[in-house]
Amino acid sequence: MQAIILSGGKGERLRPFTDSCPKGMVIIEGKPILEYQIEWLKKYGVKEIIFACGYLSEKIKEYFGDGSKFGFKAIYSVEEEPLGRGGALKKAWQYVQEGKQVIATNGDIYTEMDLSMVINVHKKKKDILATMCLFPYNSPYGIVRVDEKGFVSDFEEKRKLPYWINGGVYIFEYEMKDYLPEKGDHEVTTFPELAKRKLLLAYKSTDYWRGIETVKDMNEFALDSKVLPLARKLIKV
Repeated sequence: MQAIILSGGKGERLRPFTDSCPKGMVIIEGKPILEYQIEWLKKYGVKEIIFACGYLSEKIKEYFGDGSKFGFKAIYSVEEEPLGRGGALKKAWQYVQEGKQVIATNGDIYTEMDLSMVINVHKKKKDILATMCLFPYNSPYGIVRVDEKGFVSDFEEKRKLPYWINGGVYIFEYEMKDYLPEKGDHEVTTFPELAKRKLLLAYKSTDYWRGIETVKDMNEFALDSKVLPLARKLIKV
């Protein structure tokens, strides 16, 4: 199966780490963010990855090359000018196998979600063009509870709120290409249109997910990357 990774982000909130590389190539615990994501995709049978890139794309090429060293085939769709995420997907579509489904992800996220389950749900649902993976929205701050008399009664650290967020992982039908903009953001243009037409399915997951957009996110993921392998071992025991 193929995957498109949106890898063109400048990562301005990660400066100075992104002064000399795109966001996905920021090193965390010895590996770039993209490598963690590629390892996850390979577990679910992805053998060909299309990097939709632009800003300092040569850094991605220098590291991954043709992909053979890392066990996959690498293809590069390079923007000559910023096209937005939707435009980047549209440009990368020239490399998607005709008539086939494709996985698409944002290049600044990591998840432990069981991708095979998402693919199965997507395949069983007829007459849709895309499945969007959703994850719980965690409050970035601790919650303070107050009783009816105005006294602080309790604290809850980073509580899960009753909302779901777009996790930046999708399964697309090949026909999705007809709905993508030449330039712009698919989340602003394409997705609302698909939602109106009942062509966009939601898959809710409570598995591990993290967006890596700030230095704080980097530090927290660095800690997680040490804990996750141990957690996997404990699950298997």
